Amino acid sequence: MQISITFKKIESSDALKSHVQEKLEKLEKMLDAPADANLVLSVEKIRHIAEISLSCEKLKIHAKEEAETMYSAIDGLADKLQTLIKKNKEKARRHLAGDKQTIKTNPDLDPLPL
Repeated sequence: MQISITFKKIESSDALKSHVQEKLEKLEKMLDAPADANLVLSVEKIRHIAEISLSCEKLKIHAKEEAETMYSAIDGLADKLQTLIKKNKEKARRHLAGDKQTIKTNPDLDPLPL
C-alpha cells in the first residue's frame, strides 16, 4: 500500500507515521489489490482531525474522523475504514452472487404475475 501523509498545522513526527503505518497494514490485508492512501492529519483549535482517501481497483473510500487526540482520531478512522471495506465487499459479493431473494419474497416485484 502506498501511503502519503500530509500534516497541516501540526509537527511531523515519526511516532504518528509509524502508528498510521501499523493501522493501515492491518487494513491492507482486507483489500484484494494494491491501494493508494492519502492521509491528512490536521489540528483546528482543540480538534484533531484525520482524513483519508483510499483508492483501490474498484474501491474508493473517503473518511474523516475527529477526536481529542491525534492517536484516537487515527484509531477511529481505522475502525471506520474497516467497516466501510467490509460493507463494500459484502455489497460486491451480493451483487456477483445475484441475490434474488427480494424478488422471491416480495410478490409486488414479481415480473410475471400468474
